[in-house]
Amino acid sequence: MSKLSEGAVRSRPRQTAVLLLLALTLAACSSGTSAARSGKLVVVTTVSPITDIAKNVAGSAATVEGIIPEGTDSHTFEPSTDSAKLLSKADVIILNGLHLEDPTLRLAQSDHKDGAQIYTLGDHTITPAQYLYDFSFPKSEGKPNPHLWMDVSNAITYAGLIRDELAKVDPKNAATYRSNAAAYLKILEQLNTAVQTAIDTIPPQNRVLLTYHDSFAYFAHHYGMRVIGAIQPSDFSEPSAREVASLIEQIRAEHVPAIFGSEVFPSPVLAEIAKETGAKYEASLRDDDLPGDPGQPSHSYVGLMVYDVRTMVTDLGGDPAALNAVPTSSRYD
Repeated sequence: MSKLSEGAVRSRPRQTAVLLLLALTLAACSSGTSAARSGKLVVVTTVSPITDIAKNVAGSAATVEGIIPEGTDSHTFEPSTDSAKLLSKADVIILNGLHLEDPTLRLAQSDHKDGAQIYTLGDHTITPAQYLYDFSFPKSEGKPNPHLWMDVSNAITYAGLIRDELAKVDPKNAATYRSNAAAYLKILEQLNTAVQTAIDTIPPQNRVLLTYHDSFAYFAHHYGMRVIGAIQPSDFSEPSAREVASLIEQIRAEHVPAIFGSEVFPSPVLAEIAKETGAKYEASLRDDDLPGDPGQPSHSYVGLMVYDVRTMVTDLGGDPAALNAVPTSSRYD
């Protein structure tokens, strides 16, 4: 396997100074103003898939806002003064955890609204024994791959955890959260089954992934696929010629029919690998950026998974028909 790690390196002193400034800004903000006006619980989240899951559970009983803009690399996202203002209003702050949003977590921990709850989903979903380490997240660095939500069974756990946390913090609306979660969990269970059914139609020798980013480790582990490499464009550095040559050789040897890039983070390296090997290059997958535009049926966590899996299955020689019956519209729309 080829290690194509391109993680961004940030300056700790600079980051600390930025966080201190943001903490001061946060402290100066008026706490809970929107909650006071609406009477609703204010929930702040991070990446778009988690925001969407939380909105489906909360429904109209709570206000849910995400602080990481879509199309932004969540690994390198630095919270802004707007982020600080948003965090200052939160009754509940929900993060993925597993080091995905460390700057945001530190800011939230340093100064937040009195009584605000900070909840990291990943820490309550898998144990350290279940952590996956790979090309971009080597065990030597002590930070596991954080992309749990790409395995729908983990998203099911996320929805249950969010339901329980909101019900605990806002007991007067607990019945609403439980009802919303029950309906949404049925859709996620349907999605999970459909994803497995679709992937099982891929010829076994084609159940191989070379992707733009190490987002699919838990996905591959759960659904019976194999990740052979990843190109990570977060800092725009290039893998070595030897690493690229090794991947080209492996793709040729295994007759991999397609490799996958991202619409958000284009990779000339993947395009070149596809050209050299004759594999199809599909540059439209995503992991924390929802497809379509807000308000469109596909603009949801379920829509993201249906799109990615349909694309993979089709290009790897399988039949994605099992996904057709999965409703992608978010229930809160």
